[in-house]
Parts: sequence; structure tokens; C-alpha cells
Amino acid sequence: MSTNPYPLGLRLAGRRVVVVGGGAVASRRVPALLDAGADVLLVAPEVTPALQAHVDAGRLHWRPRRFAPDDLDGAWLVQVAVDDPLAAASVSAVAAERRIFCVRADDRTAATAWTPAVTRHGPVTVAVLGGGDPKRAMGVRDAVRELLAARTGPLVDPGEVDPGEPVADAPLAGPPAPTPAGSGDATIRPGGPVGRVSLVGAGPGDPELITVKGWRLLTEADVVVADRLVPGLLLDELRPDVELVDAAKIPYGPSRAQEEINRILVDRALAGKVVVRLKGGDPYVFGRGGEELLACAAAGVPVTVVPGVTSAVAVPAAAGVPVTHRAVAHEFTVVSGHVAPDSPVSLVRWEALAGLRGTLVVLMGLKNLAAIADTLTRHGRDAATPVAVIQEGTTGGQRSLRSTLGAVAADVGAAGLRPPAIVVIGDVVDALTP
Repeated sequence: MSTNPYPLGLRLAGRRVVVVGGGAVASRRVPALLDAGADVLLVAPEVTPALQAHVDAGRLHWRPRRFAPDDLDGAWLVQVAVDDPLAAASVSAVAAERRIFCVRADDRTAATAWTPAVTRHGPVTVAVLGGGDPKRAMGVRDAVRELLAARTGPLVDPGEVDPGEPVADAPLAGPPAPTPAGSGDATIRPGGPVGRVSLVGAGPGDPELITVKGWRLLTEADVVVADRLVPGLLLDELRPDVELVDAAKIPYGPSRAQEEINRILVDRALAGKVVVRLKGGDPYVFGRGGEELLACAAAGVPVTVVPGVTSAVAVPAAAGVPVTHRAVAHEFTVVSGHVAPDSPVSLVRWEALAGLRGTLVVLMGLKNLAAIADTLTRHGRDAATPVAVIQEGTTGGQRSLRSTLGAVAADVGAAGLRPPAIVVIGDVVDALTP
């Protein structure tokens, strides 16, 4: 006799959740557990760069080995994210002995708990179970999300919905008309086997800051190639059968060669797949989106470019810093700081930037912050110029520091700030200070 699952919202804040496995499935599931405040223990011999970033940031604990029964000591929930049925069965057997609910990525029928298809809209969380059919659950979830997104305000009042007003469309009825590569939308060639690639900006970190079009393309994807800086909760909403490729580019850490990323995009699209290249911020703001578009165009793969909310503007705003302000700054300049000012390969004229009166926003510049500040002051920028440094802006891990150009490098070191971080230099830093 079949039975229906009992829906339940778990309050996991401060409670131990064990995740067994360190691959793509774990990369998708861990962000939602961290968002719930769980005390996450990751057990796996190796982990993806995205998971390693959580470890390095102190967000979770990692035991770099195979699972052992005592890993479940004190656990409230266990998520098995391995594709070895025997290994998964051994974990769920231990969980059953200890009466700990166990989610199985490899075999839903052997699990004691299921992960629903989830969408979030402000304070509202909608979780859908499809009777064991993930695609059905995702379809209902997507329809609910479109309904919520069609309304205004943090909550939806059913009384506000006009019965005659369409609030949710069916899945995309058809692709838009083809256009030149990179100029907007491009589509599958009529009758052809080639898929398509979408370069989607995921925004600065808050999963609600992706564009509506970007989210829609994610729901249609067969393959998602994602950087580490994309919001993890967006990955949690992908269909179970989506291939997730971790192309994490952790600052000053391991990275996948850009050529390999290009190869993956082209190969999957030529195999007829719908591919989304999900990038933090905007694809064309220090994101190498142009290189990826050119690689696809050379292979005859249609490309759609979906702009994203860039961290260069959004992160300062989230920390209370406008990049322009009347009577304070009439211009702002965005510059990459990943190359030291005195490096022969630097393309930035720092001496010219030092002479500007407006706002200077430095991305990827934490490693070279001391050299950048020194170069700017030596070329005329006042050492007393206000500076703000914002780490992990628009996320729950956001930290910010206010200083001056002459002292900021030492202050950042003392505070222990780390990448990703945005540096804002200019009088706008104090513009909104009472």
C-alpha cells in the first residue's frame, strides 16, 4: 500500500546535518542547508572548489575521508550525495539504526526523506513533492514561482488576484527570432541538432537579484556551467537531471582553464543540449563572457546574453554606499585589481586614476590592496580619502569596513576580510552617513 509523504518544515539552525559526498550534488544541496543555519558536517575524500570555499570561510566542517558510522553522532539529518549504491546504502543503514532521517540522491525509494522542489519569494518558501516524480514537482514549483513573481509586495494576497488576469504563462512557447551572436537572443536552428548557450549573469550574491529572464533560462537548462560566486540557492532549484559543471574560479585558488570551459559549452551545445553559463554579477564585467561567446560563435553555436546586476554597483549599495551622489561624485570608474599596479602586464593607468575626483570601484583587488593604495597616494590621491571594503555583499555573510586610503590595507588585514570583496574609494563612502 502506497502512502503519501508527510510535509514538514525543518528548523535546522544550530543543528548538525551530515552531508556525505563532495561532488556536484553536494554543491547543490549545501547552500540551502547553510541558509537554514544548519551546522553542516561534510564527509568526503575530496570536494569541489565551491565546497572548498565554504570550508575555507568557516561555514562548514569537512572530514576529508570516507564515511564512518560515528560521523552521524549528534546528527538530526543526513544527506547522501554519492553515486555509489553500496556506499549510499551503508550510510542509510546507519542512519536507520539511529533513527535519523536520510535523503538519498541515488535512490529516492530507499530514502526516509525527500528533498522537495523549492522556490523562495521574500519570506515565503514553497516546497513541492511530486509523488516521487521530480519533473512533476519542478513543473508545479515553477508555476507557483511565476504566480508569486507576477504579484507585488512580500506576500501574495489571493484576494488581489484578478480572475481574468493571466499571472503565469505556460513554459516558453517558442524561441525568439534569431539575431547575430551576442546582440540578444539566438535560438536553435530550425530542424538542426545544435542546442544553444546562454551567458547568464546571476547577480552579486543574493539569489533574488537574478533577472526574471535569467531564472527562466535556468529552468530550461539541460546543463549548467557555474562559477563559485553564483548564488548557491539557485543551484538548489535546478532539475535533478540537470548536469552541473563546477567551473569555480576561486580567487587565488584552483581554477578550471578558460579553454576547458569553452570546450564544455561548445561540446554540450553541439550535442543538442540547452546550456546555461551561470556567472556571478554580469557576464561582461571581468567575467570573460566575451571569450565564451567568441568560442561558441566560432563553432556555430547560437548564444543568448542575459545581463546581470553587477557587484560593482549593487554591493556598495547594499552597504549604504552610492557610487555617485549629487555634488559629491559625477563619475565612477570600475577597475580590476587582480594584477598589481607595478606588473608589466597591467593594463590600468593607476596614475591617471589617482587624478580623478570621482569614485573608484576596485574588483578582485584585495590581494593587491596595499600596492593599489600606495600607488594612488604616490600619484596624488589624498591618503585621507574615505574607503569602504565590502566582503560577500548582498549575502548573509556580508561584512563591511570603513577606513581611509592610507590605512585601509592594514585595517583589512586586522579585520581578516577575504575575497570576494569590493573596494570603494571616494567621498561617496561618507555621503549617506548622518
